[in-house]
Amino acid sequence: MSKEFTIGKTKIGGNNPCFIVAEIGINFNGKYENALKLIDAAAHAKCNAVKFQLFFAKDMYPPAAGDDASGKGRKKNIYQIVKDAELPKTWIPKLKKYANKKRLEFFCTVCEEKGADILKSYGMDAFKFASYEITHVPLLRYVAKFQKPIIFSCGAAQIQEIAQALDVFQEEKNKKIALLHCIAHYGAPVSSLNLSVVAMLKTAFPNIVIGYSDHSEDAVVAPRAAVALGAKIIEKHITLDKKMPGPDHFFALEPGELALMVKTIRNTERDIKKGVAIEIPKELLGSSERKAYASETVPRNFAQRCLFAIEDIRQGEKFTKKNIRILRPGNLKRGLEPKYYEVLVKGYRATRDVKKYESITWSNVLTI
Repeated sequence: MSKEFTIGKTKIGGNNPCFIVAEIGINFNGKYENALKLIDAAAHAKCNAVKFQLFFAKDMYPPAAGDDASGKGRKKNIYQIVKDAELPKTWIPKLKKYANKKRLEFFCTVCEEKGADILKSYGMDAFKFASYEITHVPLLRYVAKFQKPIIFSCGAAQIQEIAQALDVFQEEKNKKIALLHCIAHYGAPVSSLNLSVVAMLKTAFPNIVIGYSDHSEDAVVAPRAAVALGAKIIEKHITLDKKMPGPDHFFALEPGELALMVKTIRNTERDIKKGVAIEIPKELLGSSERKAYASETVPRNFAQRCLFAIEDIRQGEKFTKKNIRILRPGNLKRGLEPKYYEVLVKGYRATRDVKKYESITWSNVLTI
């Protein structure tokens, strides 16, 4: 692993300035013009990069996964939310070219192998994994083989799950890795951020770049504290207007707030170089233990991946890459962890009939 690497033309980690990522995500609300305006906002604020998310509803949730209960507003079917928020793949090269013209690095969150191949074909300089993919070992391994920089968040994760992911990257000899502390609670109160974890991760994993992905609604308090604790990457959701419809707008930063955050981070870095002591409010520090906190229990159970049948499987039939998939369960019964996927498709059979979109558990797996 390396404490410094390069994404595009930008050096990250080491003694370099904090790498500031404007997370556009799904906040373009299906409109190409909004995506361009958000890139403009990131460039005007002097961020280093913009990030979108590439996913496909059918590869993320079963259709009957249920309603999303996170954030604010009325509940809505999670499958439909994801379907409505899909980023058209044909936009990617145009958005990348536009962002690069604005002197911004461009990359995307990747959620499945198909998306990884699309991004690779467009010459992506880096890949991001969301917190809920941290146990998706087959995907981590697949993307690690590209030998491109990887940034991954660890919201709702146990420390051993982080170590498992890092082991995968090490096995594939990918040394360009950054790990972001975050809390998988959207609109997280500052008292729940546990920023002491940033310092802990630096000690636990001294040979990788450590950063922070902030889901609080505040523009400056948490980013400033995280930088003071040693974060070399700050990621923050952005929006054109907090009142726009969609689950990720209300806690995102509007353009003026984004500019203020960047300015605050750069001022904090200057203060640190001058030897100025940065006072961090105790309520932000919290616990240094990286575990699934109480506020993360629901999203962890809802979105951390597991195994499902994607077509009817008869008793005695072999599990294959065509009949099982690694999906987020939503409100459905959880199945086996993704790390068992490669094991099952090597010859294991169903002990009974398994219905389409039923979770795969040890009770319906026949030993070879």
